[in-house]
Amino acid sequence: MQTEQIIGIVAGVLTSSSMLPQLVRLIKEKKADAISPVMLIVLISGVSLWTYYGILKTDWPIIITNLFSCIVNITLLVLRQVYRKKGR
Repeated sequence: MQTEQIIGIVAGVLTSSSMLPQLVRLIKEKKADAISPVMLIVLISGVSLWTYYGILKTDWPIIITNLFSCIVNITLLVLRQVYRKKGR
């Protein structure tokens, strides 16, 4: 494996897992007030396009890391709506 591939994989893992602490916190506290839905929608759009780009290039590290990120962020958006409604 080349150095540039390793760098790409590490970068993808770090960026795709960056929202995991927020997701864990949301699940534990069930408080969604501080989470911006617009930010999540923009982020989901971006990682979805990155996933599609990875598919076009047949680049599995890009596909897998951005697909994971998309799933995490969609989960955040859904839970934000669920917990926000309960808090009202």
